[in-house]
Amino acid sequence: MMELKTLNKKELDDFVSSGDFSNFDFLPISEHRAKSHIRNLKALDNQTLLVLAFYDGKLAGYVGCFPDNYLIDGKIFHYAWLSTLYVSEEFRGKRIAKTLLNKMFEEYDGNIIATEFTKEAETLYNMLGVFQYAFPKSGKRYYFRSDAAHIIPAKKPGLKPAKPLFQLTDAAANSLIAVKNSSIKKPGFRFEILDHIDTESSEWMSKFRSRRNADEINVFIKNPWVIQSKKKEEKYLFSSYAEVFKYVWVKLYDAHNALTACSLLQLRDGNLKIPYLFSEVPGLNHFIDFLSYFIVKNKVKTLTSYQQELNKKLEESKTFPKIYNRDFERRYLFHKQLIEHLPKGFDPEYQDGDGDCMMT
Repeated sequence: MMELKTLNKKELDDFVSSGDFSNFDFLPISEHRAKSHIRNLKALDNQTLLVLAFYDGKLAGYVGCFPDNYLIDGKIFHYAWLSTLYVSEEFRGKRIAKTLLNKMFEEYDGNIIATEFTKEAETLYNMLGVFQYAFPKSGKRYYFRSDAAHIIPAKKPGLKPAKPLFQLTDAAANSLIAVKNSSIKKPGFRFEILDHIDTESSEWMSKFRSRRNADEINVFIKNPWVIQSKKKEEKYLFSSYAEVFKYVWVKLYDAHNALTACSLLQLRDGNLKIPYLFSEVPGLNHFIDFLSYFIVKNKVKTLTSYQQELNKKLEESKTFPKIYNRDFERRYLFHKQLIEHLPKGFDPEYQDGDGDCMMT
């Protein structure tokens, strides 16, 4: 017999604080992710954050969501992003995933979005027949270093014994790349690197349309879903730890000492994202110069960007240190009821970090 249990902010806090969540064969959430969900400024006290499925008294699976909202015609419209969905192999075939999802749809009146999903999850969502693709974003992934020792064995496990050879190849290739990039120096203009969004930046951001303000972003910078550590969490199957994981808030100034661009960067094990960028077009040239310096200094392997104006500029740049790039697309699945609830012609105008994308 299946039983569902929903947890809002207080219930999730009690669940994690009691330590009960760690007594199962697998974790339905990590402690630091739970704290981040609880502190989400857009989450209401009564909104469901996590649904647990028990089968014959045993935890069988869970689904988590990440509340958000739009401001439409001066009114707040609440919805949520699907952020986790898992069913234990022991209970596969009992329609638990469908039951969990239907419960979350019920909790939010169908106002649900999913993105950055696995192929397996996407197949399930499409089988349900309740989602529709909407508002896709075109992006680019730029590559800066040779990483054959990681990429090839991951795609072809039979070549793992050859990893030492790939490491030698990487070392030789990256030495040549380092020589090529030696001309990229620290920018001559003023810039600041902070661990949070300050007041000056917040005022600058207010000039731009954005789905998140400075206070909301700062909460997530201080309460990340991924903690920088060599530790690994075997009982939680979603992102929890990384050897390198940090957010960097960047402020760039022009020759007259006026702020010209601000951005949040996320660096995870050599892979860079730009969750938020607030810049007028002239400021993008400074940002590209800084970005090039940051990439070389931090030995960044890849940058994935859906910042379309920036990507256009990067394609034109003669000095940006990419060695290769390829097209990417971020797809969003909107519940059909949510689309019906939105005004005709609505555009969510998402930046790269909107939803739970900036969190992992």
